[in-house]
Amino acid sequence: MKKIVIFASGTKDGGGSGFENMVNAIRSSILNAEILAVVSNHKNGGVRERADRLGIHFVHFPARKLPESGEFIDKDGNKIDPSEFGTAENYKKLTENADLVCLSGWLKLVTGLDPQKTINIHPGPLPRFGGAGMYGHHVHEVVMEAYKNEKVSHSAVSMHFVTEKYDEGPLFFSQSVPIFPDDTAETLAKRVNEVEHKWQPVITEKVLTGEISWDGKDPKTLKGQILN
Repeated sequence: MKKIVIFASGTKDGGGSGFENMVNAIRSSILNAEILAVVSNHKNGGVRERADRLGIHFVHFPARKLPESGEFIDKDGNKIDPSEFGTAENYKKLTENADLVCLSGWLKLVTGLDPQKTINIHPGPLPRFGGAGMYGHHVHEVVMEAYKNEKVSHSAVSMHFVTEKYDEGPLFFSQSVPIFPDDTAETLAKRVNEVEHKWQPVITEKVLTGEISWDGKDPKTLKGQILN
């Protein structure tokens, strides 16, 4: 059985529904995999609560940005555990036994991982609504503003392989999500979340079986792209 690690930030008070949906998909045989661990940058947030309840190994990884000095000290001069920094070495340690790494609402920049074995789900159309700062509810707000200005007619759920630049890896799945005239960012977010939950386990299974694949180097080698 293939083994996966899920990175899900969630919040201090909630979040992590995508992670729980993946667990339920495994338990209902939609996704044939074993979750080795779920990783969150919040020590006692929503992801931790779900992991404890579901019996999934939880890892707290603050993924701090390495100071320009390269020294493991905070702004007050106090030493910090080097394992808390989002270095390539630390990401590799967290995922060394996984066949696939799934980013599901992970809000930190990932470094050092194999791009052909690392995937992300994004709550908006890519590449237009991607990049640094384009995550979570902010995506829905920007999409709604574009809709009101008649620049887009729909949103989407996107999945892509992960490189070391935000949302720039090859897009292998996109499912359009309609926008209605009376929508708000909140109502659109709910509809997008429902589509995410429907498709994330299904498409992840296709990556695990090799139906969808990429060599991690040349975008032309992407196989199995599904765009709706």
